[in-house]
Amino acid sequence: MAFLLVSAYLLLTHARGAPVENGALLETLKSQVGLFSNKSEHYSAQVRPPGTSRQIPQTIIIGVRKGGTRALLEMLDIHPNIVVAATEVHFFDWDENYVKGIDWYRNLMPFSYGNQITIEKTPGYFTSPEAPGRIHDMNSSIKLLLILRDPTERVISDYTQVYYNRVESHKPVQLFEDIVIKNGVLNTKYKAIQRSLYDVHMEKWLKHFSLDQIHIVDGNTLIKDPLPELQKVERFLNLPSRIMSSNFYFNQTKGFYCIRSDGRERCLHESKGRPHPLVNSTVLEQLYSYFREHNAKFYRMVNHSFDWH
Repeated sequence: MAFLLVSAYLLLTHARGAPVENGALLETLKSQVGLFSNKSEHYSAQVRPPGTSRQIPQTIIIGVRKGGTRALLEMLDIHPNIVVAATEVHFFDWDENYVKGIDWYRNLMPFSYGNQITIEKTPGYFTSPEAPGRIHDMNSSIKLLLILRDPTERVISDYTQVYYNRVESHKPVQLFEDIVIKNGVLNTKYKAIQRSLYDVHMEKWLKHFSLDQIHIVDGNTLIKDPLPELQKVERFLNLPSRIMSSNFYFNQTKGFYCIRSDGRERCLHESKGRPHPLVNSTVLEQLYSYFREHNAKFYRMVNHSFDWH
């Protein structure tokens, strides 16, 4: 791999016969070698391209689980001024990682040029009691991205992921209704429901960060029409507009948008976009009713409303 990276760099530089803008060369390397692709890769094994270094993230996607964080990260990776961490790091929410220190965290980041922003995403940060303070201690002026979707849809998606994981591991499964309803009433202690209490978690973040440091991406809109949401992120990060409609195409088979960049086409992993179970309408209404007050409080906190039930 090291030989391939170095050879690719020298070959591209020689072939062009003139100085190449760092961003353009990086994008070519990404295409030819997959240097910063979102495939699992041990960054410690990478060869450092000249003029690059590992940077602590200037932006973090903090959540929410099953809100569309992977889609957001993959789509932002199109931008030439963005590099992304390949895996969820869990530095700020897992004590066993946090005690390893900031140098350990930095070493998990990709190499980047000076004009690039490093982004990592760990959905567990949003619901973690420790993450807001720890991230603030690292960088009090950091910019945070939070992607949210309808809380009830997020609960069902959360259940769906666990359901398929248990099926694949040959473990027993339960119907959604049997988990969500206990003794005839809504089981509000169910972790998936707790994760959808956006106002409760947002309150912790606003104790450490101002609202203008947190950009909320509408996850329901992102999957239907990605470009407008991504353009808002570009503006929030003070980046030039580089993501275009031609970077996306709708995959009829999968039922969602896929990505076209660097001469390649790619879709999210097959585990994304799995069909949800049909849920009893009475149970749905109970969920809608429970979240309604929490949603209203969240809207007031962020000075913005969403088209949620």
